[in-house]
Amino acid sequence: MASILFGHRNLCVFPLRRHILDEVYQHGPYNCTIQRRWKKPVDSARTRLEGRTRDHKLDKLMIQLKNLRLALDLHELISQQRNKYASLQLLSRWRHEVGLNIEIGAFLKKYPHIFDIYVHPIKRNECCKVTPKMSELIAQEDASIRENEPAIAKRLKKLLTLSKDGTLNMHALWLVRRELGLPDDYRCSILPNHQSDFSLSSPDTLTLITRDENLAVADVEEWRAKEYTEKWLAESETKYAFPINFPTGFKIEKGFRGKLGNWQRLPYTKAYEKNELHPIRNIERLEKRIVGILHELLSLTIEKMIPLERLSHFRKPFEMEVNLRELILKHPGIFYISTKGSTQTVLLRESYSKGCLVHPNPVYNVRRKMLGLILSGCCGVDEMDSPLWFSEEYNQESSNES
Repeated sequence: MASILFGHRNLCVFPLRRHILDEVYQHGPYNCTIQRRWKKPVDSARTRLEGRTRDHKLDKLMIQLKNLRLALDLHELISQQRNKYASLQLLSRWRHEVGLNIEIGAFLKKYPHIFDIYVHPIKRNECCKVTPKMSELIAQEDASIRENEPAIAKRLKKLLTLSKDGTLNMHALWLVRRELGLPDDYRCSILPNHQSDFSLSSPDTLTLITRDENLAVADVEEWRAKEYTEKWLAESETKYAFPINFPTGFKIEKGFRGKLGNWQRLPYTKAYEKNELHPIRNIERLEKRIVGILHELLSLTIEKMIPLERLSHFRKPFEMEVNLRELILKHPGIFYISTKGSTQTVLLRESYSKGCLVHPNPVYNVRRKMLGLILSGCCGVDEMDSPLWFSEEYNQESSNES
């Protein structure tokens, strides 16, 4: 009887009642009359991060920089060895420490312009050393950093001026030393030469001795002066404005331009001005001040980018005690968060065009040459003279052992 009642032909005869029967069998005969409540879509920083307009060129750049960072980490491990080479067996034990998820040999063979893989003439195992071309670029980067010591001192003074009480934690500076263009031994090589500017009041705190008001000018303020004089814009349009550069495909909704114009004209306490002199009670003005501080912090970096997690070390000294990721996502024309490269990185949008820095610097130029070795892959690799190269390796090892 049931087969006759609920047969396929009878269901076709009663199409209006078929959806009722589907609900009965889906939710059960006793639950079909219960009202089901649908959850409201969650609007959070995570959902906005997933739904943001992607900048594919910047995302591609971050993937390439991740491979360069892995190569530099492996170079550091290899350079710590006595003879400046390491066996692939030893490197495979360290691959998880540098964040490498693939087999070490496969990664090294992808970049023959950076790593030389050979069979050791005595031990007969596979070993790896850094190519002379990559070693030369690493030496050039170190030389470029040390030649710009005045610029490094200026950058540190601006950072300390930007902080609330003129102090910064040395561990926080160590974490962003590469982003700031600091040498690894800056504590011994840079700070002793500028004792009139900095002092280590404690082993873990760097203090600014004298505040230079000539340095208390933000990068965005120089941009405003240029916009005002060259483009003949009204002062009301440029006095508190930020450069806006939306990614390709960004959807501008109705009323968005009006809100953006009102935000651009909103007064705020600038980055280098002390907040205690002009207390901010308006939440929008406070957020705009934090945008200005974050904009200046990114402007002081070599490549105009910094990992999002490392910004947490600067929240308290720079008075940015808000949800930084949520604030950054509210301003997609100023900042961009890339989730590529196994980390979330904040980039300054105005500083990049087609994946390259608009205003390069010497350190950035050397790093781009390193990135060129990553991008070249296996193309154009010259055949090395194996017998000669092995004899040189053997002679070098013999001299080191003696």
